Amino acid sequence: MTKKKIGPSSILFPMPSTIIGANVKGKPNFLTVAYCGIVEAKPPLIMISLGKSHFTNDGIRENETFSVNIPSTDMVEATDYVGIYSGKDTDKSDVFNVFYGELKTAPMIQEAPLNLECKLVKNVDLSIKHDVFIGEVVQTHVKEDCLTNGVPDIHKVDPIIYATKIQSYVKVGDIIGKAWKIGKNYK
Repeated sequence: MTKKKIGPSSILFPMPSTIIGANVKGKPNFLTVAYCGIVEAKPPLIMISLGKSHFTNDGIRENETFSVNIPSTDMVEATDYVGIYSGKDTDKSDVFNVFYGELKTAPMIQEAPLNLECKLVKNVDLSIKHDVFIGEVVQTHVKEDCLTNGVPDIHKVDPIIYATKIQSYVKVGDIIGKAWKIGKNYK
């Protein structure tokens, strides 16, 4: 099998489509972000990487809170919309039904099946183009009908996956094996 070099790239599959929420100048603002990942399990820490020019960054710094909302595939148009238009020019506060949790300043999306309410732990300046925000998840909010045995069910959440190089949204596929079990059959 031949492999072709395609140059340095940050391709990881899958990339989540998340909607970051932050109050900016007293109003909820939302931004679609694929650069989001888990940093730590205990305490639960989430990382988001936002271009320095994003309006949302000011709200995260101002309130030291943000939300990570996981939209379902039926929210794809609104998800794309809040990623296309900047809060500097477009008021996105009424795109979704907004609610607040324990932190009182991290706007979350009622329509999203899964919401992570985060307090800012650290802002890391890794480059001239991006701010990396690390937040501790203080509460997880899940629609009850998206739970199976008390745990969020990926198929019920039906998250939007972002395919970076083809700039498209895709769905989650089939289960192919049970983690920490299927490998026991390998010899």
